[in-house]
Amino acid sequence: MIQFLKTYKAFIFGYAIIVPIFFLLDYLGLILLPKKQSFEMLIYGLFWGTLIALPIHYFKQKKKTVVSVLSLMALFLIAMLIDSKMSLPDNPITFILLLGFWLRFVYMLVPIFFKKYWRLIAFIYGTLLLFFLYLRLFTGGLEAYLQIKEDFPFYIFFIPIPLLFILWIFEQWKWLQKLKSDKSEAELSLLRSQINPHFFFNTLNNLYALSIKKSDEAPDVILKLSDMMRYTIYEGEKKKVKIQDEIEYLNNYIELHKIRYKKLVDINFKYDIDTNLTVAPLLFIILLENAFKHGVETLSENAYIHINLFDEGNLICFDIENNFDAKEIGSPKGIGLQNLKRRLSLLYKNQHSLLVNKSNNVYKVTLKISKHA
Repeated sequence: MIQFLKTYKAFIFGYAIIVPIFFLLDYLGLILLPKKQSFEMLIYGLFWGTLIALPIHYFKQKKKTVVSVLSLMALFLIAMLIDSKMSLPDNPITFILLLGFWLRFVYMLVPIFFKKYWRLIAFIYGTLLLFFLYLRLFTGGLEAYLQIKEDFPFYIFFIPIPLLFILWIFEQWKWLQKLKSDKSEAELSLLRSQINPHFFFNTLNNLYALSIKKSDEAPDVILKLSDMMRYTIYEGEKKKVKIQDEIEYLNNYIELHKIRYKKLVDINFKYDIDTNLTVAPLLFIILLENAFKHGVETLSENAYIHINLFDEGNLICFDIENNFDAKEIGSPKGIGLQNLKRRLSLLYKNQHSLLVNKSNNVYKVTLKISKHA
């Protein structure tokens, strides 16, 4: 509690000092306190107490802001002093000074919004100011003005406030949407970078072994690996790629794995789909990686991976099934599947389904994505 009071002592001082200041100004005739309206007095006290406290509280950290607040307070006091000394109803000078005070106050609260829409704000309040000056100074004297004021709906001067506030709310909503979009893009970029690099390292090791043996397969491995790395680096950054490119990428991956493994693996990849359809890149590869890592690598014989890519109505469907040794691994784990789920939620929210079915020693995943997402 003591630490809290020390931290915010400026506000305690501000709220305490504003009361005697109010009564002093009222005694000198500079302001007129609403004696029987305690709630209004409380609002005034909180507002001006905070305005006094803020410069003190932030003086060391934000001297520029403190100077702005002090100049704002000085402008208000000057306006009140002029109004009290001249004793003119709706004094034009006071009106102009108070308009400047409130515009400056709004600028301090929402500077970015003010800078963006300063032309609109200047047009609205410039027009209202000219209209007020016309009514006040050029309609036949004070009595004629007071009669116009009695008959004229002067609330139109306050109409821009809720309209600008709604516009500010809309700007905040757009900012939040952009923030979410930027966050999603950053997260997607990170997720793309998490695609398993071990495959490339293993392939390079195999390539090294093939080069030592002077194998005829080495050039083919280099070409396929080069194509895959190019696709991962360049195409992987795009929002959408053609299905044909994904098929080629998966085929290269499969062929390189066939070279890597010495054992016989039944790999069957069927596709019956419009290859001009587009999809987010590097989604299917995660499921194929899992099938090799958690399936083929756990079995010494009779390993298989069956893949089927097809379109069904408005959906792109990808089925992949593999067997595994239940004694070696209970269920596929790691960041791959979680990575895929998160990417799908960001890219195809409410427009995809991912079904995982594990029975005995068979693991099957079905991914369906809307063609129009």
